[in-house]
Amino acid sequence: MRTLGSLPIAGCSDGEIRRLAQQHGLALRADELRTIADTLGRDPTVVEAHAFDAQWSEHCSYKSSRHHLKKLPTTGESVIIGPGEDSGVVALGEHNGERYGIVVAHESHNHPSQVVPFEGAATGIGGIVRDVLCMGAEIIAVADPLRFGRIDDTGSHQRYVAQSAVDGISAYGNAIGVPNIAGDLYFDERFDDNCLVNVVSLGLVKEPEIIHSHAPHDAAGWSIVLVGKATDPSGFGGASFSSVTLDAADEAANKGAVQVPDPFLKNVIIRASYRVFAYLRERGCTVGFKDLGAGGIMGCSAEICSAGGFGADIDLDRVNVAIPGLRPEVIAVGETQERLIWVLPPGVVDDVLRIYNDEFTLPLIAHNARAVVIGTVTEAKRYVLHHGGERVMDVDIDFLTGSIRDELPFVHKASTVTESGAQALGERAGDLMNVFVDVLSHRDVCSREPLYQRYDSVVRGRTVMPRSQGVAGVLAPIDDSVLAVALAVAGNPRYGKIDAHHAARHAVSFACAQVVAAGAAPVGLTDCLNFGNPRNTDHYSEFVAAVEGLAHAAHGLHLPFVSGNVSLYNESSSGTAVPASAIVSCIGTMRNVEGVITPGLKRAGSELFRIGTGGSHVGGTVVADLFGIDAALAPIDEGRERNDNAFLLAAIDRGLVRAARALGDGGLLAALAQMAFASPHFPNVGAVVTLASPVALFNEYGGYLVETDDARRLRDLAAEFEAGITSVGRTTPSPTIVLADGTEASLDHLYRSWRAPLVEVYG
Repeated sequence: MRTLGSLPIAGCSDGEIRRLAQQHGLALRADELRTIADTLGRDPTVVEAHAFDAQWSEHCSYKSSRHHLKKLPTTGESVIIGPGEDSGVVALGEHNGERYGIVVAHESHNHPSQVVPFEGAATGIGGIVRDVLCMGAEIIAVADPLRFGRIDDTGSHQRYVAQSAVDGISAYGNAIGVPNIAGDLYFDERFDDNCLVNVVSLGLVKEPEIIHSHAPHDAAGWSIVLVGKATDPSGFGGASFSSVTLDAADEAANKGAVQVPDPFLKNVIIRASYRVFAYLRERGCTVGFKDLGAGGIMGCSAEICSAGGFGADIDLDRVNVAIPGLRPEVIAVGETQERLIWVLPPGVVDDVLRIYNDEFTLPLIAHNARAVVIGTVTEAKRYVLHHGGERVMDVDIDFLTGSIRDELPFVHKASTVTESGAQALGERAGDLMNVFVDVLSHRDVCSREPLYQRYDSVVRGRTVMPRSQGVAGVLAPIDDSVLAVALAVAGNPRYGKIDAHHAARHAVSFACAQVVAAGAAPVGLTDCLNFGNPRNTDHYSEFVAAVEGLAHAAHGLHLPFVSGNVSLYNESSSGTAVPASAIVSCIGTMRNVEGVITPGLKRAGSELFRIGTGGSHVGGTVVADLFGIDAALAPIDEGRERNDNAFLLAAIDRGLVRAARALGDGGLLAALAQMAFASPHFPNVGAVVTLASPVALFNEYGGYLVETDDARRLRDLAAEFEAGITSVGRTTPSPTIVLADGTEASLDHLYRSWRAPLVEVYG
């Protein structure tokens, strides 16, 4: 073992160790470095220190969150693969005698997107599609839940982040030819210093063709093959960078921890990998395949081998590099984009290299890009790195990758707000039509079309309902099949500021509701948990409360979590953290895509009904924000919601629903306006609303607004299900919306109010 360049831990005080860590750019704590040295029985080398720095970061190890995540349900009839691999897989259905699965992954790229927004957001998309690809799947869709700060100041960094992150997402997704079918967008001052860029990706795979993220049981002696872009210094320290608080004083170093995207190279790698999939299936090979993300070559190769019960021996001198003279720790831990790792048996290695390097000519696409053998899977459970002919790392692989655990203090916090806010809204609402217009032009309700028109949502021709038409995106991913998949996301920061537990439950509820409104049955969930510093008791308590809220909702709705991510330290150096942000995506399936329900009003003379009980709470709603009403979130009854969902799906199946929309931001009137805007006959189908209560009109909690041609049969079916259903009005041939107090506004005026706010920002 080479000792030159070791970190002298033994005999040092905690202060000296902290200074040593800072000198080497390490985020490891003094106690963690002592544990490493004590376990190794010697001082760690610089390479080893950087390896542990990445692998023991919150981003990789989940050291303060993993034990709480065990509360989430992860099994069910629909689950093919749950959490634990690069992506989860849920059952889509059978076609031509073969069972297909939908692969889903959900990640964050928050810190990089705040520091270098275009590259940070672009590499978020690049990383999430790799997670799906590595399961042996065809990538079929992406989605992007986004949270930005105040954007009114045209010269502010917040506005630059909001614009450039969207540009990065569109540039990368469009270049690789994957449709962006779902997402949401919120603005809040507490995202000024820490934006949230969450990303979701879907893939399609036949169940027998799934590739796993671990070395197969007989893999001792097999080759470890690195594929992709030449390793460079970009992204060095990325995992630990994502696990610390952002500080403006570290701006230059932070930018260096952000990777550089190359979507055109990725496009070729994706298609080359599809060719490799076909080749390996022809040969009947069982292999391992993994996304090379956080922790770089070290993180990926250690995890894929350790998960299979093996060790690894890697020669860093074999790694294709962009520039000569890179330090071994940079080669080992740097997070250069567009790279993957295979674990392959000897008989197929040469052909796989040929496919990437010769058939798809990676070396001609980008400088020194290629597929290359860099090491071997070993029976001995050691993780060994060589550089310059010497061993620069030799540690127990399970110690490196094992689940270290931080038991941090938290308190069970109930919301401090108890009032429903109904009386305050009734006193302040005044002219309902003016309130209606203000709600439509609110940042959290107004049209997102200026943003998502930058995305290609129909590329590849499988999109049935793009995000421009509805809240959930719908795809028919299999040629000549009527099977379809729906995807929606949710997570309201206005709710998170009030009650992290109930906000998480509402996120699950609303994500599912959007999928149901499209006519799909929810089958699985993912989560991305975005919170502040876990060593701040208040922030960590919010995190724990949110996880418990997710678990409560998922159990109540009988749905499993199959994939997810935790993103902590989303706070500024001043201590301002993002609102509690449990962001959820829901995957739904349809047996027949012809049953898809679009949200646009279909005809004049239809009846309009609200499904769901509504309630009297307005806490966290858009109208509460407009009037400064401090009130509690509504209680949730997941059993009743599950019943309402079943009722709506039954009504859709019987042809009783012409249009539907889940009630969310802005409440019933906002939903009605957006259904009118989405009508194929806009602006010639309006509505008369018979409800007069401000709470009923602007309450946002749960339920649906539906259009039906057969009110009697819909009521009869509701009685069978014991579902709550309320008549709210009817559609008319007039291009107006008329409220119960007799006031009216033209759809054209309402549309312009709704459409205008983000045009200046996104053009």
